[in-house]
Amino acid sequence: MPRIVITDDISIDESEIAESFILSSGPGGQNVNKVASAVQLRFDAAGSPSLPDEVKQRLLTLAGKRASRDGVLMLVARSSRRQERNRQDARVRLINLIRQAAEAPTPRRATRPTRRSVERRLEEKSFHSRTKRARGPVREEE
Repeated sequence: MPRIVITDDISIDESEIAESFILSSGPGGQNVNKVASAVQLRFDAAGSPSLPDEVKQRLLTLAGKRASRDGVLMLVARSSRRQERNRQDARVRLINLIRQAAEAPTPRRATRPTRRSVERRLEEKSFHSRTKRARGPVREEE
């Protein structure tokens, strides 16, 4: 079975992808009600033997509402009038999503503000405070 190359380390088997064709609501003229040109692509991310566990978790997080509770990813492509073009679009979107999940996020390193930035913030706060105090009611001086 042919494999779809995602990254140097990750490739998925074509048999892991299920495609079904549905009627599209987009452009197509008279054909829109007779030709099933939209593509519904399903990929079982949770059960895929091709993906490492950490990539699966990030993929399902990235997918959001496009992933079911069972971990099945569903993408719908209906932008084109041609079925083949919609198929390619759905596959490209899946590949890009998996590539994005394959990149490990860089951990955040805690930093402290510089002394000057703290001083600047405090100066701005006191300036703002004086401005607001000046907006108060006018007091008559004796």
